[in-house]
Amino acid sequence: MEPNEYQTMYQVEDRHWWYVGMQQITTTQIAALYPGRHDLRILDAGCGTGAVMKYLTPFGAVAGFDFMCPALNFCQERGLSRLAQASVTAVPFLSDHFDLVTSFDVLCHRSIGDYQDALREFNRVLRPGGFLFLRLPAYDWLRGHHDEVVHTEHRFSREEIKEALFQTGFTAVKLSYANMLLFPLALGKRAAERIFPDTSTASDVRPNPPWQDSFFSRFLYAEAGWLRHGALPFGLTLMAIGRKV
Repeated sequence: MEPNEYQTMYQVEDRHWWYVGMQQITTTQIAALYPGRHDLRILDAGCGTGAVMKYLTPFGAVAGFDFMCPALNFCQERGLSRLAQASVTAVPFLSDHFDLVTSFDVLCHRSIGDYQDALREFNRVLRPGGFLFLRLPAYDWLRGHHDEVVHTEHRFSREEIKEALFQTGFTAVKLSYANMLLFPLALGKRAAERIFPDTSTASDVRPNPPWQDSFFSRFLYAEAGWLRHGALPFGLTLMAIGRKV
């Protein structure tokens, strides 16, 4: 990711509609996996600027790591201390240690190499029966300017990640798309980019007017409720939860 993107993320993650909505989806799913638990050992792999670590804290003790120093610096600005600098293909934690590993929008990066190597590492550090929670960009044909700026190498399908989980020692317990309701808007934006290419060096993540964040976050809040009971057939984001066999 371009270094300036970390600064933008740090500034907007607590209020931007996409981050706020995904937080609601994430915490709803974890609460369903571990009802009433507040003593979990959690690892956020590719923790970015630390917003995920902060909102996972009510579930237990959270550690995180990232390969990029600017990201870890912002984590420290948030008051986080259980941090390490490392790659997802060489996780610097003990085997069979964590109840939950989260990795959000990381395995898609062009610096990862073979993402199944990362999945094997996640499996190693999870205790037997522990859960892996992945969030990934969906559909490679939806690649656009934002992907170039944030160094997205690949966007995923449900079938692809299901097979990858199986190959690396997981049973898929939930596979669903998300950000479905805003899918038509994204299609329109990608079509416009093909006609009028975006030459800026900034991603789609930027500060919004408060009314805009309030309005769009409602769509993801609605999806969080639906996802408690099932899966969504399409969307901009792929959510996968695997259980260590």
